[in-house]
Amino acid sequence: MKRKTLFRVLSLSVVFSLALAGCKKDKDKDKEQESAFADPVIQVVTEDKEKVEPEAVVEEVVVEEETREGMYRSELTNEWIDEAIKDQRPIAAMVDNEKTALPHYGLTKADIVYEMTNSTANEGVTRFMVLVKDWESITQLGSIRSVRPTNLQIIPEWNAVICHDGGPFYIDDYLAKDYVENFSGTFSRVDNGKSREFTEYICTGDLDKNFTSKGYSRTYNDYYPGPHYQFASESSPVDLSSDSKSIDATHIQLPYRHNKPYLDYDESTGLYYYSEYGQKHTDPGNNNEQLSFKNILLQDARYVQFDSNGYMMFHSIDFNRDGYYITNGKAIPITWSKEDELTPTRYYDLNGDMITLNTGMTYVALIPDDIWSSLEIK
Repeated sequence: MKRKTLFRVLSLSVVFSLALAGCKKDKDKDKEQESAFADPVIQVVTEDKEKVEPEAVVEEVVVEEETREGMYRSELTNEWIDEAIKDQRPIAAMVDNEKTALPHYGLTKADIVYEMTNSTANEGVTRFMVLVKDWESITQLGSIRSVRPTNLQIIPEWNAVICHDGGPFYIDDYLAKDYVENFSGTFSRVDNGKSREFTEYICTGDLDKNFTSKGYSRTYNDYYPGPHYQFASESSPVDLSSDSKSIDATHIQLPYRHNKPYLDYDESTGLYYYSEYGQKHTDPGNNNEQLSFKNILLQDARYVQFDSNGYMMFHSIDFNRDGYYITNGKAIPITWSKEDELTPTRYYDLNGDMITLNTGMTYVALIPDDIWSSLEIK
């Protein structure tokens, strides 16, 4: 079915007279404002009532909103997906991003991919946190590695179940919270010729087994805060070039020193393609497709280092921090805020309005504030 919205346009004749008097204009008035009022449009209407134009006939403009039988718009991407999983919770998988862990499996099938510094050691090596709504379709995702406190502060805002393999004792207090649910070290081992820490993957049936054994709800529970993002219509996508602060953004060089990742824009597809370690990031589990995104959200984030081993935690709960929103070859400066662990991170333009995303996958990067200035957008 289609829903119709009616807009009524009425044309009225207004009779008025103008008394013109000379006046001195305020020298501080904007020139554009002066011209707008200097030459008013005057309608002269005869007093002969028989000659007065009648009111225009009401015109109906029909705006159609598409629907698809048995499908709905995903709250993570705005893409059409099976309505049967509308209330299904996503999973958030911790994926190792050491070069030895490459190639990664399954990231091109994700909905949202976070990248953030995992340790101050080893040139600030990063780790991915991969959100997947349709997790029952997973055949291989990973490799899976340990989790950090930052991730456990972020996943409650998605009502996601975190999938990882252990972590430092700094995570213990977060795992004890009612709204944090996790699967740890309970996934498949794949013989890929690498050492054991690079061989754990989420494979077909693993998540079904874990949800059954843990007794977790597969659907959103009482802690679900609702959808995060607001999306533009696909027929009227976001065009950042209309923003006075917009800049060209066809190449984004992220300041992570260890893997030196970057994203390049392809105008023909409207997507940003991810590369790291000097090579394209491809997915052998999806015909070697290169990892790509429609939306990019970059967050300037403060952090604290816990110990000499490099364990750290971002201040993912913070207010009015700087950032960028990037899509369709343009970028605008934004601010981001997060009130608490259960409240979604919100992104605002410089007018204070919540930004609107385009339909598709989103990449979110938490970048340490002490290397934020090394970010390159051009």
